[in-house]
Formats: sequence, structure tokens, C-alpha cells
Amino acid sequence: MHLICGVDEAGRGPLAGAVFAACVIFNPAKKIAGLADSKKLSEKRRDYLAQVIKADALAWAVASASVEEIDRINILQASLLAMRRAVESLSVLPSEVLVDGNRCPQWTMPLLFSSRAIVGGDNLVAEISAASILAKTARDAAMYRLHQEYPHYGFDRHKGYGTALHLAALQQHGVSRVHRKSFAPVRNLIVNSE
Repeated sequence: MHLICGVDEAGRGPLAGAVFAACVIFNPAKKIAGLADSKKLSEKRRDYLAQVIKADALAWAVASASVEEIDRINILQASLLAMRRAVESLSVLPSEVLVDGNRCPQWTMPLLFSSRAIVGGDNLVAEISAASILAKTARDAAMYRLHQEYPHYGFDRHKGYGTALHLAALQQHGVSRVHRKSFAPVRNLIVNSE
């Protein structure tokens, strides 16, 4: 049986928090309706679909790369690392891995599957759409947890993105341990406060 695994990430642009990736292999016997790029769905719809995907997929996995890894190896490499971790933790080996974007991770496991990058794949391939939903809901959940620890930054509202609210909170409260120090708005604050 030819098993396609879709892979996508969430959280490349924010100034805080880990970057997440997910992968999904569909169960051929279970069709999942209503899939789309996670950015085009409401939070309520994403949360609902994430439950359906987890229940009905043949296999799925979510992984992340930490703020420290992002700062050490850069956000692109950290995104690829999270994708690799997700795929390599699957309980079922896919025949083919389709990655949203323009490059695939460097796989460390023996390459028993083919892989290719698809620009705009989260709009074109249902498995990638499903992965985008799992990655986004996992990252949002992580940002809600960080909000409990750091309520003054407003992570529950902007999820770490560089909104006016977030930038104002950074100015007022300084940089936390969960901020990406390699990102210009955060790095500039650190430099200017020294």
C-alpha cells in the first residue's frame, strides 16, 4: 500500500516559543472532510479537525524545536529539525513524504521512503493540510501554557507574533527566556538595554 505522509510546520514567524511540526498518514478507509490550510480555518474549526485527524488517521506525530535551538541553528533549520523529528517518530513507515515548502529535512533514518517539497502544499495536498492543523493547534496550546507563566506578554492573544501589543509588552517587561533572541525585534531590545 502506498502511504503518503504530509508534513508542515507552525510558528516560524513569532518572536517567542518553539516551532512545531506535524505529520499525518491517512487511513485509506476513513475520509476526513473539511481540511484546509490551518491559517484559513477558525480556531474552533482547527480544534475540531485536530481531534478528528488524531482519531481517524492511520498515524500522526507532532514534534518541536526549542527557542534555544532556533537561536542556535536559525529558524529555517529548526523548522526542518522539528519536521524530521515528527516524521522519524511515526509508528508507521510512509512510502512517500510530502513536505510543505521548498525543501525537505535531512533524514537521519535509513531512507525507506521518497520525499519531496511542495510549495503551497498546505493548499494542495490533504495530508499536508491535516499536518498544518496539528502543528498549529499544538503550537497554540503551547502558547496558552506559556501565557499562564508569562501573562503580561499576552501570548493567549497573539501567540508570540510581533503584534503592536506584543512589542509594547516587550518594551515594558523586557525579554523573557521564551523569546527568540536571534530575531531582530528581540535582539535589538537586548542590545539597546546593554
